[in-house]
Amino acid sequence: MAYGRVESNIMIINEKNFPRSRLLNLAGFLICIVAMLFAVLYLQGVLALTPCPLCIIDRVLIMTIAAVFLMAAIHNPARKGQRIYAAINMVLVISALMVAIRHVWLQHLPADKVPECGAGLSFMLDVFPLWDVIKKVFTGSGECAAIQWQFLGLSIPEQTLLLFLGLLCLVVYQLILKQKE
Repeated sequence: MAYGRVESNIMIINEKNFPRSRLLNLAGFLICIVAMLFAVLYLQGVLALTPCPLCIIDRVLIMTIAAVFLMAAIHNPARKGQRIYAAINMVLVISALMVAIRHVWLQHLPADKVPECGAGLSFMLDVFPLWDVIKKVFTGSGECAAIQWQFLGLSIPEQTLLLFLGLLCLVVYQLILKQKE
Protein backbone atom coordinates (compact mmCIF):
# COMPACT_ATOMS: atom_id res chain seq x y z
CA MET A 1 0.00 0.00 0.00
CA ALA A 2 1.64 3.20 -1.14
CA TYR A 3 1.06 6.57 0.46
CA GLY A 4 1.86 8.63 -2.60
CA ARG A 5 3.14 8.55 -6.10
CA VAL A 6 6.81 8.33 -6.96
CA GLU A 7 8.28 10.98 -9.21
CA SER A 8 11.96 10.68 -9.96
CA ASN A 9 12.36 8.35 -6.96
CA ILE A 10 10.86 11.00 -4.62
CA MET A 11 7.76 10.07 -2.66
CA ILE A 12 5.05 12.74 -2.86
CA ILE A 13 2.94 12.75 0.28
CA ASN A 14 -0.29 14.68 0.26
CA GLU A 15 -3.39 15.13 2.45
CA LYS A 16 -5.38 12.58 0.47
CA ASN A 17 -3.06 9.64 0.97
CA PHE A 18 -1.42 10.55 4.28
CA PRO A 19 -3.72 12.82 6.35
CA ARG A 20 -2.38 15.66 8.45
CA SER A 21 -4.15 14.24 11.51
CA ARG A 22 -2.05 11.08 11.25
CA LEU A 23 1.15 13.13 11.00
CA LEU A 24 0.16 15.19 14.06
CA ASN A 25 -0.56 12.04 16.06
CA LEU A 26 2.75 10.50 15.02
CA ALA A 27 4.52 13.74 15.97
CA GLY A 28 2.87 13.69 19.41
CA PHE A 29 3.81 10.05 19.86
CA LEU A 30 7.44 10.70 18.89
CA ILE A 31 7.69 13.71 21.21
CA CYS A 32 6.49 11.55 24.11
CA ILE A 33 8.88 8.72 23.21
CA VAL A 34 11.87 11.08 22.98
CA ALA A 35 10.93 12.60 26.37
CA MET A 36 10.74 9.14 27.96
CA LEU A 37 14.01 8.00 26.40
CA PHE A 38 15.68 11.16 27.70
CA ALA A 39 14.31 10.57 31.21
CA VAL A 40 15.14 6.88 31.38
CA LEU A 41 18.37 6.63 29.41
CA TYR A 42 20.04 9.94 30.26
CA LEU A 43 18.62 11.26 33.52
CA GLN A 44 18.21 7.90 35.20
CA GLY A 45 20.79 5.83 33.30
CA VAL A 46 23.72 8.22 32.79
CA LEU A 47 23.23 10.75 35.60
CA ALA A 48 21.86 8.09 38.00
CA LEU A 49 19.01 10.37 39.17
CA THR A 50 16.24 8.59 41.00
CA PRO A 51 12.76 9.78 40.01
CA CYS A 52 10.60 11.14 42.83
CA PRO A 53 6.91 10.13 43.15
CA LEU A 54 5.70 13.11 41.09
CA CYS A 55 8.26 12.31 38.38
CA ILE A 56 6.94 8.75 38.25
CA ILE A 57 3.39 10.06 37.84
CA ASP A 58 4.61 12.35 35.04
CA ARG A 59 6.22 9.36 33.31
CA VAL A 60 3.04 7.29 33.55
CA LEU A 61 1.04 10.18 32.10
CA ILE A 62 3.56 10.70 29.27
CA MET A 63 3.37 6.99 28.37
CA THR A 64 -0.45 7.09 28.47
CA ILE A 65 -0.52 10.20 26.26
CA ALA A 66 1.90 8.48 23.86
CA ALA A 67 -0.37 5.42 23.73
CA VAL A 68 -3.39 7.56 22.81
CA PHE A 69 -1.39 9.37 20.10
CA LEU A 70 -0.24 6.01 18.70
CA MET A 71 -3.75 4.53 18.73
CA ALA A 72 -5.07 7.62 16.96
CA ALA A 73 -2.29 7.44 14.34
CA ILE A 74 -2.89 3.75 13.66
CA HIS A 75 -6.69 3.98 13.69
CA ASN A 76 -6.76 7.29 11.79
CA PRO A 77 -10.52 7.76 12.12
CA ALA A 78 -12.66 10.44 10.52
CA ARG A 79 -13.00 13.90 12.06
CA LYS A 80 -15.29 12.87 14.93
CA GLY A 81 -12.93 10.07 15.96
CA GLN A 82 -9.92 12.40 15.80
CA ARG A 83 -11.71 14.81 18.12
CA ILE A 84 -12.47 12.00 20.57
CA TYR A 85 -8.80 10.98 20.66
CA ALA A 86 -7.78 14.63 21.03
CA ALA A 87 -10.30 15.12 23.86
CA ILE A 88 -8.92 12.08 25.70
CA ASN A 89 -5.41 13.45 25.31
CA MET A 90 -6.62 16.89 26.42
CA VAL A 91 -7.79 15.41 29.74
CA LEU A 92 -4.51 13.52 30.15
CA VAL A 93 -2.35 16.54 29.27
CA ILE A 94 -4.28 18.83 31.63
CA SER A 95 -3.84 16.24 34.40
CA ALA A 96 -0.13 16.09 33.62
CA LEU A 97 0.06 19.89 33.66
CA MET A 98 -1.49 19.93 37.14
CA VAL A 99 1.11 17.42 38.37
CA ALA A 100 3.95 19.43 36.82
CA ILE A 101 2.64 22.72 38.25
CA ARG A 102 2.44 21.13 41.69
CA HIS A 103 5.99 19.83 41.31
CA VAL A 104 7.34 23.23 40.25
CA TRP A 105 5.47 24.85 43.16
CA LEU A 106 7.09 22.41 45.62
CA GLN A 107 10.53 23.25 44.22
CA HIS A 108 9.97 26.97 44.72
CA LEU A 109 8.82 26.73 48.33
CA PRO A 110 11.08 28.30 50.97
CA ALA A 111 13.27 25.69 52.66
CA ASP A 112 11.32 25.87 55.93
CA LYS A 113 8.00 25.19 54.13
CA VAL A 114 9.12 22.09 52.21
CA PRO A 115 7.30 18.95 53.45
CA GLU A 116 9.45 16.32 55.10
CA CYS A 117 10.54 13.31 53.11
CA GLY A 118 8.21 10.39 53.58
CA ALA A 119 8.34 6.74 52.73
CA GLY A 120 9.19 5.67 49.20
CA LEU A 121 6.43 5.21 46.64
CA SER A 122 6.84 1.44 46.39
CA PHE A 123 6.63 1.09 50.18
CA MET A 124 3.50 3.27 50.35
CA LEU A 125 1.83 1.25 47.57
CA ASP A 126 2.55 -1.96 49.49
CA VAL A 127 1.31 -0.67 52.86
CA PHE A 128 -1.38 1.97 52.31
CA PRO A 129 -4.63 2.00 50.34
CA LEU A 130 -4.28 3.51 46.86
CA TRP A 131 -6.32 6.63 47.68
CA ASP A 132 -4.08 7.43 50.69
CA VAL A 133 -0.98 6.99 48.50
CA ILE A 134 -2.40 9.37 45.87
CA LYS A 135 -3.18 12.00 48.53
CA LYS A 136 0.30 11.63 50.04
CA VAL A 137 2.02 11.89 46.66
CA PHE A 138 0.14 15.06 45.71
CA THR A 139 0.85 16.57 49.12
CA GLY A 140 4.45 16.22 48.09
CA SER A 141 7.55 15.35 49.97
CA GLY A 142 11.01 16.75 50.41
CA GLU A 143 12.42 14.58 47.66
CA CYS A 144 10.02 16.18 45.15
CA ALA A 145 11.26 19.64 46.15
CA ALA A 146 14.91 18.83 45.51
CA ILE A 147 16.38 20.25 42.30
CA GLN A 148 18.62 17.43 41.06
CA TRP A 149 19.57 18.73 37.62
CA GLN A 150 19.08 21.81 35.46
CA PHE A 151 19.36 22.62 31.78
CA LEU A 152 19.30 26.25 30.62
CA GLY A 153 18.36 27.22 34.16
CA LEU A 154 15.24 25.03 34.16
CA SER A 155 14.75 22.15 36.57
CA ILE A 156 13.40 18.80 35.37
CA PRO A 157 9.81 19.61 36.48
CA GLU A 158 10.01 23.00 34.72
CA GLN A 159 11.17 21.27 31.53
CA THR A 160 8.36 18.75 31.93
CA LEU A 161 5.90 21.60 32.34
CA LEU A 162 7.11 23.06 29.02
CA LEU A 163 6.72 19.63 27.40
CA PHE A 164 3.12 19.40 28.59
CA LEU A 165 2.38 22.95 27.41
CA GLY A 166 3.69 21.97 23.97
CA LEU A 167 1.55 18.83 23.97
CA LEU A 168 -1.44 20.92 25.04
CA CYS A 169 -0.90 23.21 22.03
CA LEU A 170 -0.73 20.16 19.76
CA VAL A 171 -3.94 18.69 21.17
CA VAL A 172 -5.79 22.02 20.97
CA TYR A 173 -4.64 22.36 17.36
CA GLN A 174 -5.99 18.87 16.66
CA LEU A 175 -9.34 19.83 18.16
CA ILE A 176 -9.72 22.92 15.99
CA LEU A 177 -8.12 21.46 12.84
CA LYS A 178 -10.42 21.36 9.84
CA GLN A 179 -10.03 18.06 8.06
CA LYS A 180 -10.89 17.61 4.41
CA GLU A 181 -13.52 14.95 3.96
